[in-house]
Amino acid sequence: MRYEQPPSLMARRIKRYDNRKLYDTETSEYVSLSDIAELVRHGETVEVVDKATGEDITAQTLTQIILEEGKSGPPVIPSDLLHTLLRRSGKALDSGLGQIRSMVDDLMQSSLGQLKRLVQSPRKQELDDLRRQLRRLEHRLSVLLDDIDDDARAPAPSSPDASGEVSPSTPLNSSSQD
Repeated sequence: MRYEQPPSLMARRIKRYDNRKLYDTETSEYVSLSDIAELVRHGETVEVVDKATGEDITAQTLTQIILEEGKSGPPVIPSDLLHTLLRRSGKALDSGLGQIRSMVDDLMQSSLGQLKRLVQSPRKQELDDLRRQLRRLEHRLSVLLDDIDDDARAPAPSSPDASGEVSPSTPLNSSSQD
């Protein structure tokens, strides 16, 4: 079974029945541990619940997946780390997760700050360029309007009328002369 769905915000619910079968409530079909592993690898968050008791058994199921995968290939978790985890009764895992969360939060804040600076810098430059271009266009428009006003104020060209006098209302036309 192959899942190609993007990660979702809600956990995908898997129910484990008394007969140890796993049932995906989203696709309404039975799944295997390897199917669940593939879901997780594709970004899904799963929640495995015991159908009879309602107990969340996600951690046990994911641990079982890691153990099964360790049997069929190279060790997924180095034995030194497993020894340390067992000796510290989960304290190491809790503190390690806290440190990882802290580092991820710091990295996110740093990345967001850099992204903000990158986004703002080009925008400021783009806005400055657009302002300069707008000033040039306004200047050109002003010059063109001045030229139009100058042309409108200039006297109309004159031509002689039938009496030989120049009249501003007589159009320049060679056929109008007698």
